[in-house]
Amino acid sequence: MAAREEKTNAIGKLENVSLAKEMEVSYLDYAMSVIVLRALPDVRDGLKPVHRRILVTLKDLHLSPGGRFRKSAKICGDVSGNYHPHGEAIVYPSMVRLAQTFSYRYPLVDGQGNFGSIDGDPPAAMRYTEARMKKFAEEMLTDLEKETVPWRDNYDATRKEPVVLPATLPNLLLNGSIGIAVGMATNIPPHNLTEVCDAIIHLVDNPDCTIEDLMQFVKGPDFPTAGIIYNKKDIQNTYATGRGGIVMRGKAEIEEDSEGAFNIVVSEIPYQVNKSAWIEHLAGLVREKKIEGIRDIRDESDKDVSVRVVIELKKGAYPKKILNQLYKMTQLQETFHVNMLALVDGIQPRILNLKMMLEEYVKHRRIVIVKRTEFELKKTREREHILEGLVLALASIDKIIETIKKSRDKDEARINLIAKFKLSEKQSLAILEMRLAQLANLERVRIEQELEEKRRLIAELLSILGSEAKILGIIKSDNERLKAEYGDARRTKIMARAVDDLGIEDVTPNESVMVMITQDGYIKRLPVDTFRRQARGGKGVSGVTTKEEDIVEHLFFSKTHDDLLFFTSRGRVFQLKGYDIPAASRTAKGQAIVNFLNLAPSEKVSAVLPVTGLADFKFLVMVTESGVIKKVDIKDFDNVRSSGLIAIKLRDADKLRWVLPSSGKDDIILATQEAQSIRFSEEDIRPMGRVASGVRGIKVHEGDFVVGMSVIGEDSRRGDLLVVTEKGYGKRSELKHYKVQNRGGSGIKTAHITDKTGKLVYAQVITSKDKGHDLVIISEQGQVIRLPFDSVSILGRDTQGVRLMRFKDPADRVATTTSVAEVENIEIPAEEGGVEK
Repeated sequence: MAAREEKTNAIGKLENVSLAKEMEVSYLDYAMSVIVLRALPDVRDGLKPVHRRILVTLKDLHLSPGGRFRKSAKICGDVSGNYHPHGEAIVYPSMVRLAQTFSYRYPLVDGQGNFGSIDGDPPAAMRYTEARMKKFAEEMLTDLEKETVPWRDNYDATRKEPVVLPATLPNLLLNGSIGIAVGMATNIPPHNLTEVCDAIIHLVDNPDCTIEDLMQFVKGPDFPTAGIIYNKKDIQNTYATGRGGIVMRGKAEIEEDSEGAFNIVVSEIPYQVNKSAWIEHLAGLVREKKIEGIRDIRDESDKDVSVRVVIELKKGAYPKKILNQLYKMTQLQETFHVNMLALVDGIQPRILNLKMMLEEYVKHRRIVIVKRTEFELKKTREREHILEGLVLALASIDKIIETIKKSRDKDEARINLIAKFKLSEKQSLAILEMRLAQLANLERVRIEQELEEKRRLIAELLSILGSEAKILGIIKSDNERLKAEYGDARRTKIMARAVDDLGIEDVTPNESVMVMITQDGYIKRLPVDTFRRQARGGKGVSGVTTKEEDIVEHLFFSKTHDDLLFFTSRGRVFQLKGYDIPAASRTAKGQAIVNFLNLAPSEKVSAVLPVTGLADFKFLVMVTESGVIKKVDIKDFDNVRSSGLIAIKLRDADKLRWVLPSSGKDDIILATQEAQSIRFSEEDIRPMGRVASGVRGIKVHEGDFVVGMSVIGEDSRRGDLLVVTEKGYGKRSELKHYKVQNRGGSGIKTAHITDKTGKLVYAQVITSKDKGHDLVIISEQGQVIRLPFDSVSILGRDTQGVRLMRFKDPADRVATTTSVAEVENIEIPAEEGGVEK
């Protein structure tokens, strides 16, 4: 052993050391090398060494924005050969990422060729692709040559490289960073430039501001792939501690195609999600039947431009349920685990909160501005010194020339000028290098003006160095300029509430909608202005695409946030939210209502009531097809189970047809298909329980049945009864012609019906508060017309009325009619043919 210890070689003496100690020291050296020189970004410029070296190489090669491109192989070769001795295979992927618009919020490299895709496709080989700087990279390198940052030897000490870049851009927050070091990792999300610049300006003006103050400007991460992030509290905690989890979701919308089928269309995906892998995973879940109801998945995305993935659903599938499964079981919902770890002063890894990051940026920019100003001051003073010598020479030009002529050579002339005119070495050399043209008077004036400008500039630079406020003012003006030149709109939407706390109402606007239900049990909702107002006698537009022989049976208006009570033909009641009804186009047929209500095979919806406004009433009045009437306390329907409640006990084959709210002191008017009508006081009907059958309201003859029911309140006793017949005729008759009778009678005539008019299909009381409202009529074949109530003529009680709607097919008939408040004033001329009486 002793002999071995004494043995030497060309390297030096061999020593025996402890393996544990050597591993400890060597591993620490390795860890620090990875942390400082490979994996973690510098908080000052937001770059890892490889990214910094790529940008410096682009500058060395003069690949400025708008200039020429160079092959990536040349760029990566220079990076590896001059600065980063880890091989081109390491450098090229790093440069590719700097150019990817789906990876960087503000890309630093302008790539030409295939630089990969959001599907995880690899870039083309470096011999095929080309690159140059983006303007953002130019901002990172501004003032690099002005001694603003420290430099160090490269790996083989053949050239110098910057330790950090001047970085006008707050790059670390703008583009974020991802890296795994030894025993630590960083994961910083990207942000919006406008928001970050505003926060920096606020911090400069208010150095004692809180993180909550800064969050007035920096709302949250802003990912290049957009998407939606949830829970403002998570964002606040993350910015306060530098660590946290932020829930991201892709943007998905439920759409209905022209054939009535539902699709889920994904137009944005969470940050760093591989779209192709996500689709493949989703397809696997469908094959394994972990997600059911999906018929097909189509990727209609444009390469590198936009995301559009269409998920076709099977008939009868519930779109919202499947969408929730996509969020729960796939990467359509992801959590971005934030760890804001960066190198402070280029060597110390630290977890930084939002304010600390901004403060480090301001601190760095302050140093850069001071060093830049000192550099410019030094250069300006050097030029001032030369100009002072030139001015002195021009003032004594004859003596200067004489001295030069008497000198043997340039060195003697330089020495003589220094000795005779008390010039410096640099001044004497500048005089000796003067051109004869500079002896002209105009050139002399120019030199004197330049000297004056330099002296003013020196004073300005000295004032900057002597004023902290001016230095900070430059930081502010730089960020104002960045915001003006590069600022853009936020891409990622922020929802204040957490995903678990978020209700559908939080993401669904409360808007007015029209709801249609067909005779065969299909339901849909449409925008309230889908059908424009038309003149009386028009043919209307196509209103609904239905199955063969299907017709629209119910049409009403509501708000998407309203609770709706659905009363059925079998006397039961169910409850739904407006937004639970599927949105569809005017020509789509909608979705089967049995997907939403637990209906029996022969059960149909008879009446729908929005719960909004029912608090002003005491009772619900129900009328059946055979003329039976009942009123029930409205409170009996406060809690409707998903399985439904009994609303009325029906006799034999009778069907519930109408349900309306009342005060308890109103009048009721009923009208039948054979144009009989009766008006009686509601007080003739005693309140009953939900399971009661009711009493007779009107006596109907065989083959006849009730087609209309209205409640006449105190404020509507001067109104009119509007009736519509199956062949499109209608009229208004004043209510004063309908005297109050005893309940249960046959009533009086309300219209003169003939083969020309067809039988009565609709009757409704119109009051002064309905002024400006419109009548919407839908035919069995799907024609729709909308016209003002005022356009319907007021005629006598026993008259046939005027034509309200013309049919394209003579065999067509009116299917359903409703009223709507005026929302649009577009008028369409009526078809020719005049008015028929």
